[in-house]
Amino acid sequence: MPELCRFFNIVIKMIFSDNDQHHKPHFHVYYAEYEASVGVDGELLAGSLPVKQLKLVQAWAVIHEDELYAAWNNAVRNIPFGKIEPLR
Repeated sequence: MPELCRFFNIVIKMIFSDNDQHHKPHFHVYYAEYEASVGVDGELLAGSLPVKQLKLVQAWAVIHEDELYAAWNNAVRNIPFGKIEPLR
């Protein structure tokens, strides 16, 4: 599962095999013992995160929306995608 980004102990990944045209574009977030799937639009789709970390992830997603869609489009075609800049 390729890593897109890492900031403030939050790890964001996108899965190639998980991405097909029938799923909403999303990424996976890992923080401590928490795991969640978050839509590129910032919607929490599954799992859970502490509120502060979810808000950080949502802010990051807004800033990098175009890059996230590009990564998604590559992932559904099994094309490697690059990392995205973290929040600082």
